[in-house]
Amino acid sequence: MSSSSSSTTVNHLSQPCIYGDVVSTYSERKSSFMKWLCKIFKGGSSSGRSRRSGQPSLITGDESSVLCSPVRSLDDCSRTSKDKEEMGRAVARPLPQDLKRPNGYRWKDNDDHLRSLHDGLNSSSRPPYAPPYAAPRDYHPRGYRVCGGCHREIGHGNYLGCVGTYFHPECFRCHACGYPITENEFSLSEKKTYHKLCFKELSHPKCEVCHRFIPINNAGLIEYRCHPFWSQKYCPSHEYDLTARCCSCERFESRDAKYISLGDGRSLCMECMESAIMDTGDCQPLYHAIRDYYEGMNMKIDQQVPMLLVERQALNEAIEGEKKGFHHLPETRGLCLSEEQTVTSVQKGPRMGGRGLVGMRKQPQRLTRKSEVTAILVLYGLPRLLTGAILAHELMHAWLRLKGYRNLKTEVEEGICQVMSHMWLESEVMPGLRNSMPSTSSTASSSSSSTSSKKGRKSVSENKLGEFFMHQIAHDTSSAYGEGFRMANKAVNKYGLWRTLNHIYLTGNFP
Repeated sequence: MSSSSSSTTVNHLSQPCIYGDVVSTYSERKSSFMKWLCKIFKGGSSSGRSRRSGQPSLITGDESSVLCSPVRSLDDCSRTSKDKEEMGRAVARPLPQDLKRPNGYRWKDNDDHLRSLHDGLNSSSRPPYAPPYAAPRDYHPRGYRVCGGCHREIGHGNYLGCVGTYFHPECFRCHACGYPITENEFSLSEKKTYHKLCFKELSHPKCEVCHRFIPINNAGLIEYRCHPFWSQKYCPSHEYDLTARCCSCERFESRDAKYISLGDGRSLCMECMESAIMDTGDCQPLYHAIRDYYEGMNMKIDQQVPMLLVERQALNEAIEGEKKGFHHLPETRGLCLSEEQTVTSVQKGPRMGGRGLVGMRKQPQRLTRKSEVTAILVLYGLPRLLTGAILAHELMHAWLRLKGYRNLKTEVEEGICQVMSHMWLESEVMPGLRNSMPSTSSTASSSSSSTSSKKGRKSVSENKLGEFFMHQIAHDTSSAYGEGFRMANKAVNKYGLWRTLNHIYLTGNFP
């Protein structure tokens, strides 16, 4: 019985091995020397030898050829000594003298016999001396078998045969675990043998969330989901079975991992938790560093715009109170306010307690409008790089409004803001990448490098998170954020940041 998977050709065999005894085949062969003798004796008897019962005969068998001694007849026993003497003289007499007798008189019987003996002795078919037959060193008789496991000769006893290869029973082993295969069924892949369970462990994908084999759907196919950046494979059911998902990196909580609940319906994995910013006070240094980044590109924001970290509920309420603006669904992580509102901010972030985060302190704050920008709101509890990317995006909204960019299309305004967010992430994750590009100046590069030196070197996991956030921006599928970013990024790469901004100011579109 055989079956095949969709990815590789795998045979699942049921009792495929051949059991038997090794039988030596040496007895099936005949010695070449004995064959030659057989040919000579047969030739001699057919060329005129007297057919007497005392002539030698050749007996052949499976094992070897046996030459029997001649059988003496009764005539030999009854001959007189005189006859024997005459026979001897006739044999010894040279043939030429006998031919010179008068009238060509000859003893016919003896002369014919002598000629046959003479011809036989002088025949050119007689081979020279042949040494005993010896098989070549690399010669193996038919039926010789070598074990595919230990590479030794398989002698007498049971053996297994599989796909043209033979094994001692104890050498027929699984390539995964190394133990002998004693079951009647096993799996075969690329001429390698496996226990069926071992091969399933090796080839059948497992869910990285529940650590179970990914189930087969109704069509008989293995169906699973895979994150486009992290390559996390998981069962489709985890998308709607309330499995916790990190609100920052989007990875599902696996069975051997523990996520932290932020108390507002969001969860955070431990990698994101390491650099998470939990309250407004902790975020102030990052906020001022990004304002310096803008100033380094000659885009200084003169107004002191308040910045607050808030919970999800407070941010959603602020979105509802905002009369204008486009917000990224299904969840908005930041907001640039232009209306007067009362917002509850996180003054003191929660700390790890026995059962989770405890000790959060919140405070309502009245925001009054003094210009086109009232405040910038950002969700609390996000990693430093994600928080910085959101701040860079919202500060670009503030800069556009303060500089008089009016009535821009949604994809134009959101697209250029996403470009600024992406550029700041590049300066953090891959510093120096845009130094040679027209979108930045030397002042911006020096400001970014000095900020990085103050923060110290980021960990590998934090850099990987930054790459993921850049991937999110570049591969966003929404029309405003995704397509807007791609159009804006193309214009900035071609014309530079300032020429693109000037064209947007004049025309309201990308160049």
